[in-house]
This record gives sequence, C-alpha cells and structure tokens, in this order.
Amino acid sequence: MAPSPRSGILEVQAYVGGESNAAGVNRIIRLASNENPLGCSPKAREAYLGLADELHRYPDGGAVALRRTLAKVHGFNESQIVCGAGSDELIALLVRAYAGEGDEVLYSRHGFLMYDIAARTAGARPVQAPEKNLRADVDALLEAVTPRTRILFLANPNNPTGSYLESAEIERLQAGLPPECLLVIDAAYAEYVDAEAYESGARLVERHENVVMTRTFSKIYGLAALRLGWAYCPPAVADVLHRVRGPFNVSQAAQAAGIAALEDQAFVEESRRSNNEVRAWSTDAFTTLGLTVYPSQGNFLLVEFPETSGKTAGEAIEALKNRGVLLRGMASYGLPACVRVTVGSREEMEITRDAIAEFLT
Repeated sequence: MAPSPRSGILEVQAYVGGESNAAGVNRIIRLASNENPLGCSPKAREAYLGLADELHRYPDGGAVALRRTLAKVHGFNESQIVCGAGSDELIALLVRAYAGEGDEVLYSRHGFLMYDIAARTAGARPVQAPEKNLRADVDALLEAVTPRTRILFLANPNNPTGSYLESAEIERLQAGLPPECLLVIDAAYAEYVDAEAYESGARLVERHENVVMTRTFSKIYGLAALRLGWAYCPPAVADVLHRVRGPFNVSQAAQAAGIAALEDQAFVEESRRSNNEVRAWSTDAFTTLGLTVYPSQGNFLLVEFPETSGKTAGEAIEALKNRGVLLRGMASYGLPACVRVTVGSREEMEITRDAIAEFLT
C-alpha cells in the first residue's frame, strides 16, 4: 500500500503555466505568461554570465547585497526585506508559517491561483470573496473574514483581471481586519501601474504589524527564468520567513542579475513606457474588433469573446495557436469566455490583432 499524503494535498489542482510551444509553425509569439517582450536588462544578462565560473560555490544565504540594493532603490529598511525563489515561494512560505489545519486563507474570486494551491498544501481552507465588475470588493472581503481567517491575499493589480484598488480602499481593508489576520499585498505588477491613486502597499507595511508586500523580478525586470522575488515585511514577519525559508533559496546568479537589473532603471522605464503605449493601442485594436477588453494596469489584457459557436474564447485559443500566437485561457479562473493576452511588442500585437480578426470573420 502506497504512503498517503497529508489531508488536502490530493485536492490541489497543480498549477499549469502558459503554453510556450506550437507544432508546425515557424515563429511563436508567446503571449500566455506575461513575460517582458524586451527581455531583460543587458546589465543583468552580463552579471548572470559573469557567474559561470562560480557554479561550485554556495550563494549568499542572506542575499545581503541584493537586499541592500532593493532597500536603496526603494527607500526601505533592508532588514525588513526577505528574498525568495520568485514571489510564489514567499506566498507559500507565508501560508506555511501562518496557516494550517482548520484555518482559512481568503482572497477575491478571480485572484491568483497560487493562493488556493498554497492554502490547500498547508492544510488550510481557501475561501473566495465575490468581486464587483471583476474587481476586488473590500466590503465582500471583510464580510468573508471569520475568526479562522489567518491570511488575506490581495493581488494589486490583480492577475488576470488587470483591475486594482486605490490606496484608500486598501487602507480601509486593513483597518477592518483583526490584528491577527495577515494582509498580503501581491504587487507583482506594481511597476507597470500608471494610475495616480495606486500605492504598492509599502506604506502600510511600515505602519502596521500585519501587512506584507510581495514583489517579483519576473515581470518588468524580465528575469522570469531565474525565479527571483522579495517581500517587504514588518520585522516580526521577516524574522519568521527567515526561519522557514531554505538556507540557500536564491541562487547566486539570480542575486547578481537582480542587483544589476535594479541598477538599470533606464531599462525599467523603457519597459514601462513600451508596455503602457502598446497596452493602450492593443485595447483600442481589440475593442474595434467587437471584443470586450477590460481595463488593465498590468502587462496583459483580459479579453472577452462571444459565446457564439465558432467564435468562443476556447476556439480562439486553438485557432491562434495554429498561427503561432499563444494566449492564456481563463477557464481555471472561472472566466471561460475570456483569454488573457500578454502585451507584447507592437509588431506582435499587430500580428495578434490580424489573427483574431481573421478568426472572427
């Protein structure tokens, strides 16, 4: 008889990333994983390659230089920064440290799938609060809080909807939570936001003992392959994360590339400018085709297709895949009529627009 996993593990639906291959096409346009079409900073690439002769060495377990650079760039206290193998690891560590059997992990209806997975893996119960117009609803979230709620995850901006909450709304959310409930603001797409009323959550971290902000190098910094993320935490939470993380959880190559990427803010600015310009163009282009395009503050668009046979989201995904354009289906997020389209280069989005137009005719 085979060993049995802990209760809840077999209820986990394994996370499936966006497709990266399509058979029988000469060129693949990857718009399924919210990657930076500009790649990464040349300085980050150089720093990564510079570690080729040091692969036999263990990395700095405390990521001291990386944390120091993050603190300098953002104006934070480096002792409150914890680095991880992507923000996914930090999300999992937070749940592992603060929630378990009999506890609840709360998030909005169309929040990032990893919140559900992390909760079930720890034995906790994932709880979804309804949204309003594909946007997190502060009142609904607070109404869903119970004495068993240990963590509330809020992706801001949210993946996959692209919506966001203004800073005043998040302050109201935090004020309504019991002090023993941890508010985790997942700000993976913060660098792309151009809304004036947005705040990443860092100020709340500095004022409260129950707020954490997570960030990533996978999006605007273009370092998705290296799995590098970080969290800004109250001192007590940072201490806990250092206790539960692996001793060498971030590779030295990732640390070196991350430092170089942070020091190349010109690349970040160009990535932001390009994304926001092409995002606006793509929104207009897809809307002109008769599709519903939801406002986004990220590097992606949520696009709704008709329910008419031959023109559905699922059929669009397959049709465009045959043309080498890879999009992300949203059925797993409870949005079967929608696809998520990464904002690629202008050329890639023009090709995508033309492929969708051909599909719809």
